[in-house]
Amino acid sequence: MFVDRLLATLVHLRHGATYDVLTCWFGVDRSTITRAVGEVRTLLAARGCTVGPDVRLRSLAEVVDHLGATGKAGIIDGTEIRVRRRAARRKDRDTFISGKNKQNAVKSMVVTDEDGRVLFCSPTKPGSCADITHARQLGLVRLLADGPAVEILADAGYQDLGAQTGGRVVTPPHCKFKKNAPDWYEEMYERQRKAHSSRRIRVEHGIAHLKNWRALARHLGRREHMSDTVQAIASLLSHQRSRT
Repeated sequence: MFVDRLLATLVHLRHGATYDVLTCWFGVDRSTITRAVGEVRTLLAARGCTVGPDVRLRSLAEVVDHLGATGKAGIIDGTEIRVRRRAARRKDRDTFISGKNKQNAVKSMVVTDEDGRVLFCSPTKPGSCADITHARQLGLVRLLADGPAVEILADAGYQDLGAQTGGRVVTPPHCKFKKNAPDWYEEMYERQRKAHSSRRIRVEHGIAHLKNWRALARHLGRREHMSDTVQAIASLLSHQRSRT
């Protein structure tokens, strides 16, 4: 039954139950569990994020249009998920090493609204890919430059996107004084940074809800399944919040 296949997938993603454990619980072959989780995970990933009874967002372009129609600001940030180290014989082994955390990881860009509701999780990239590079590859610059007037809050890792999008990507202010800054400037600088951080913190809350799922705390499966996994969990979380 589809309900059993869905339940097995949810238990696997939420609690990290192995296929062998699920095989015992449901009384089926391991190949049946493997096939069920793979199929349901793909269906959930393609479902998109539900933000209303009749509103479902499946792409970054739809997210930008939705923010423009509602007049709300969006918040973006990158999140890393630890993965297994690649075999020593692989030439591309170092591409998954994150320069930030010095560990093997894949990276996804998360978009939330001002309330911390997850609107979009991108397909994953190797951990060595910079946040701003990932955003450009997803077409965020083009969508903001050619689309509706939308304010996007981001951290310092996206500094150059502000100029490329006509100021639609808002990042923390630059520190103009490297040495001997006047007291009045330090106070103003800290006040502006805190004001920006207090608005941007919602995306951290959204990412924290994603990381509560065991499959994203540390992924031990195949890397090619990570994109479907993170998008499937985002779909489930958004649907849960839309009902509350």
